[in-house]
Amino acid sequence: MALVEITEKTHPVILDLRYGSENNFTGQQIYDQSICLLHPQALPLFEKAVDLAAQQNLRFKIFDAFRPQKAQEKLWKIFPDSPYVADPKKGSNHTRGVAIDLTLVDGVGQELDMGTPFDDFTTQSHHAGDCSPQVNANRYKLLGIMLTAGWDLYQFEWWHYQLPEAKAFPLIEKSYGMMAP
Repeated sequence: MALVEITEKTHPVILDLRYGSENNFTGQQIYDQSICLLHPQALPLFEKAVDLAAQQNLRFKIFDAFRPQKAQEKLWKIFPDSPYVADPKKGSNHTRGVAIDLTLVDGVGQELDMGTPFDDFTTQSHHAGDCSPQVNANRYKLLGIMLTAGWDLYQFEWWHYQLPEAKAFPLIEKSYGMMAP
C-alpha cells in the first residue's frame, strides 16, 4: 500500500512539518526529510475538510501526518510514559498514516489563536482546556470542520485528528525516505 503525498501544489494548505526541523518540543530535527503523507483512506476525509475550511475562507497549516516508526521511537526516548507521545511498541496512529496534526489559518496565512502552540504538552492543549471565548471559538471551528469531514479527535491535543477506528489500521514499517536507514 502506498501513502499519498500532500503538498502545497496538490492542496491549498501550508506545510510546516515541525519534526523535519528543530522547531518542535524536542529541539531536535527528527525527520531526515520532511514529507507530508496520509493513508489513502484518509485522503477523501482530508479533502472534504479542506473544502469545508475553504467555505469559511480558511486553510490548514499541517504540522505532521505520517510518522515513521523510527521517528516514533526517537520521540518516545525523549518523552516516555506520556499521554502526548505514543509508546512505539503499541504504535501511534501517525505510524499508521491515519493521523494528522494541523491548525487553521485565515485568508492571509495567519494562524487562528488556539491558546497554545502545537505540541504544548499541558492541560491547556486539551479540548476541554480552560481558554478564552475567542480561543474556544477557534478550536470549535477546527473541531467542527474535522468532525464534519469524518475525522475523530484526540482529547489531549487540539491539533490532532485521526480516522475513526484508527487502531484497526496496521503499523507501517516503511519510512518513505523520511529517515536514514
